[in-house]
Amino acid sequence: MNRFVRAFFVAVSLLLGPVLAAAAGPNHVSLMEIRGPITPAIVSYVDRGITIAEEAGATLVVIQLDTPGGLDDSTRKIMQRIIASRVPVVVYVAPSGARAASAGLFITQAAHIAAMAPDTNIGSAHPVQLGGSGSGTPDSTMTQKIENDAAAIARSVAETRGRNGVWVERAVRESVNLAAREALEQNVVDIVAPDLDGLLRALDGRIVRLSSGQTRTLAVANVDRQRVDMTIAERVLLALTDPTLAYLLLTIGMYGLIYEFANPGGWFPGVAGFAALVVALFALGTLPVNWAGMALIALAFGLFLADVLAVNHGGLAAAGAIVLALGSIFLFPFGDGAFSISPVAIAGVVTVTFAFFGIVVSAVVRTARRPPTTGREGLIGGIAIVARDLAPRGKVQIEGELWTAETTDGTRATRGDRVRVQAMDGMTLRVVAVS
Repeated sequence: MNRFVRAFFVAVSLLLGPVLAAAAGPNHVSLMEIRGPITPAIVSYVDRGITIAEEAGATLVVIQLDTPGGLDDSTRKIMQRIIASRVPVVVYVAPSGARAASAGLFITQAAHIAAMAPDTNIGSAHPVQLGGSGSGTPDSTMTQKIENDAAAIARSVAETRGRNGVWVERAVRESVNLAAREALEQNVVDIVAPDLDGLLRALDGRIVRLSSGQTRTLAVANVDRQRVDMTIAERVLLALTDPTLAYLLLTIGMYGLIYEFANPGGWFPGVAGFAALVVALFALGTLPVNWAGMALIALAFGLFLADVLAVNHGGLAAAGAIVLALGSIFLFPFGDGAFSISPVAIAGVVTVTFAFFGIVVSAVVRTARRPPTTGREGLIGGIAIVARDLAPRGKVQIEGELWTAETTDGTRATRGDRVRVQAMDGMTLRVVAVS
């Protein structure tokens, strides 16, 4: 699915790239912005933005970065795209207060020039998930392999760019951090600049070597600037990969399906629930999900459904609420600040879910206890009007239909009298006069 999404965005960029390139004109600085976790949507955005810059003959690509981390696979794809770029790429950790944590460190080190704004930080790159699989906590041997792999690639890229590979490796193994000035002093980044104008002035005249072996002397102090924003499709994909939104869609999908099972016949809850569930599973498939948490959430909704169908009066629903809370907490790996569900969202979902199923169960109980109002059984207790004298047998009309009727005590009833249906004997109603 990720390959399909990426191929779609690449195809769109190839179709629209020449148009956008013509609009931008040559010898400009292409500006991009990454804010939030590194996900497949960010990969598509970076790939498209650099492609547009290459086709437009841009002098430089500046990626403003503020991220707590992200998926290993997505991070490596962005690194590869930056390294292979035919246009020099600057990663600028900004504005003040921003960070290049975890995946952000790797992306910053991949850039031809690494820059930071004052009051920003970089580091804390110790890997916390198994390549974004979210399959649970790996054993010590696997953890060591992941750590060694991440440390090796980070150090190698940093040293290729002429930076402090030793400290970068420490950031991976020990999760150490540096503020902007310290990062500059220790040769972790190349420039500290207060804003974009200051950055471009500092870059002017610098020589950059591309992966092809070519060198470029930057002349960017007074060139035009062209922003490359995310497309609507990329923004939608980015929104869908927000853990809290994916979690809410998952619960909404479960609500719809369970409501449909409990009250069959209304197509809208089932269709809407199925659609929400499919979108949620797509989003969760791109995130480092702990599938033990998913199993607990599925078990919770199974308990809710059983409570509704078995009319358990809330016992199973209470157990389901506890299991749902545990599954929600375990849904994403601990220690990964890039991907987590808002505690407020978890509390709200558990509370609303318990209340929701309390209402559904109550409705089912009331329906089960309500006497039939349709069909032959629904006639019992109803009032009929004598259409042909009962002596004691005759005809009565009830609910617009004519029935054969007979009084239970052998008394007579004349046309127009009101009688109450007490029983049915085949196709004959047993009635009694209403005083």
